[in-house]
Formats: sequence, C-alpha cells, structure tokens
Amino acid sequence: MQIDVERAKKVKSILVTLPKPENDKSPYFTLAEKYNLKLDFRGFIHVEGVSAKDVRKERINFADHTAVIFTSKNAVDHFFRVCEEMRYEVSAEMKYFCISETIALYLQKYIQYRKRKIFFGKQTAKDLEDVLKKHNKEKFLFPCSDMANEETQAWLKENGYDFTPAVLFRTVISDIKDLKDVFYDIIVFFSPTSVQSLYENFPDFVQNNTRIAAFGSSTQQALLEHDLILDIPAPTPVAPSMTMAIEQYIKQVNK
Repeated sequence: MQIDVERAKKVKSILVTLPKPENDKSPYFTLAEKYNLKLDFRGFIHVEGVSAKDVRKERINFADHTAVIFTSKNAVDHFFRVCEEMRYEVSAEMKYFCISETIALYLQKYIQYRKRKIFFGKQTAKDLEDVLKKHNKEKFLFPCSDMANEETQAWLKENGYDFTPAVLFRTVISDIKDLKDVFYDIIVFFSPTSVQSLYENFPDFVQNNTRIAAFGSSTQQALLEHDLILDIPAPTPVAPSMTMAIEQYIKQVNK
C-alpha cells in the first residue's frame, strides 16, 4: 500500500459508518483489541420499508413469479414482510436464488430451509450464472431498494432473464449531527449514500488529518467527487477485505 508520508500519522481511533454488529465476532473488534484502538460504529444511513399499498401501486403481482433473487438480508426481510402485509402465502414451490450462502442460510428465519429449492453463489449475481442457466425459464422477482444494485440488474438484463425489480425498501440518510465535535483518525465508508450522509449532516466537513477508508469503486468515486483524499482503498489484490486494508495501513503508520 502506497502511503502519503505527510498523512502517515498514528491511528488511535476508527469510526465505521455501519450499525454496531449484533455479536462480538466482527473482525473490527479483533483489530481494535490487537492495536488498542478506540472503535465506534454508527450507521450513516438506514433502511425503511415500502408499504404493501405502495408496492401494489407498482402493479407487481408476487404470484406471477416462480423464483426470487436475494442480494441482501434486507431484501429477504422486506420480501417476507410485504408478503405478510399482502396476506400472500408464498408457494412451497418457489425457488430462491441467493447471492451468498450467508443469505441463503438467513432464509431459515422465514421458511423450512430443507424443504425448499434454494441455490446460492459466492458473492455476486454473476456467481449464480451456472445455476441460473439451468433455470432460465423461471419468472424472477428481484426485491431491492431504491438504490438498487444496477450491476446485478444490468447482468440479468444482458443475459435475457425474465425478471421484475420490486422496490420493497428505501435507503434513508440518518441524523448523525451529534458527531459534530467528535473526531476520528479513520472513518470507514461502504456506500456512496453514506458519503452523501456525511455532507447532508455536515455541509462544512473538512478532512484535515482524518484518514478515509472506502470499500468498492462507487464509494471511492463518491469520495473523489467531494475532493476527499482516499487513504485506504479496498478491496485490493493484497487486501480483499476492509479490515485487512486498515490493518496493513496501521502496521505502517503505528510503528
């Protein structure tokens, strides 16, 4: 990792712009303990469900579909919430295509896992390619947010799948103004909307010595559009995860 020598100051505190994990198994806790860091989590954005009434206005009939594609736990939660609000009983024959095994296993919260047709990839819709090819006659429902993953939709469209995007939840900017006089050595971003939240809450934000870490090209682009310095990018060939990238940076500056 190439480090700006002038900005290479010791790291003592990190703010992760996500809600605090429900358990203590997060690699961020391991990182904080290892390097004796002050670690805080704070969601810069949150999700709000779209009502069944609004979904009906889009004239999307869930019963017309034979399969569902899930790319997040939020999508799973809001799909089953809307089904309940609509009093729509999901057929036992419904097929579920999940972007990862984690999301596939999360379905157990709502259905009898062993008795359903569930398929999963490694991390992207493209990973599902081989499985989807065998089921290309299905009529897919794609539950998503208003900030839908355009990459996934573009891939499905390019490959001629019959799918219907259904906006079941919205990404909303959180009120984080209480952080006004709180400063961190590193702030970690995971989405362009969380960068937008920073400026909606703090229009006069000045980066100064705060190092910024960002996961994903769209998040990194959002930072550059605000003329912020990206100190810690991820994923990279040597740091596929955000925590690995941060640790590599800390090893160099906390000598």
